[in-house]
Amino acid sequence: MAELATIARPYAEALFQASDADADAVLAWLEPLAVAAAQPDVLAFSQRPSGTAAQTVEALGGAFKGALNAKAINFLTAMVENRRLAALPEVARQFRALRNARLGTQDAQVWSAFALDQAALDALRPALEKRFARQLNLSVHVDPQLIGGVRVVVGDEVYDASVRSRLEHMRVSLAA
Repeated sequence: MAELATIARPYAEALFQASDADADAVLAWLEPLAVAAAQPDVLAFSQRPSGTAAQTVEALGGAFKGALNAKAINFLTAMVENRRLAALPEVARQFRALRNARLGTQDAQVWSAFALDQAALDALRPALEKRFARQLNLSVHVDPQLIGGVRVVVGDEVYDASVRSRLEHMRVSLAA
């Protein structure tokens, strides 16, 4: 994966510099396009010898809900013409990291056994920000296997306060 990260870095940095203070608007079109570009069929379509960059951009733009702006079309065209569409998911990841660094935040994945409403999320946020010592952009995912509690992943740090984790610790303690 180091090769893909190396390829993606200049694209992410150039797009970030070109986006000025409008990084959130860029992420609104970049992330859905990155998801689409990660599909094997899309990559195969973009790499066929008889196709043109304009056809690939048009196909990706058609899959995107809403119209792509000129910046999105130009960026996507450059990625396709340089045969770098496979790196688009990594470009999106690095672009988000650059945006977070500018804002002084970090993304956090919160896994819960049940869906969390906004009030529960607002109550959880200060405790997590204190625990990880930074502002967090929380995204919630449901995993019924956790039984209860939460599991939080911030970068390479994991805080597991799930019932499943506690039961596993008890099982190991009792087996020892």
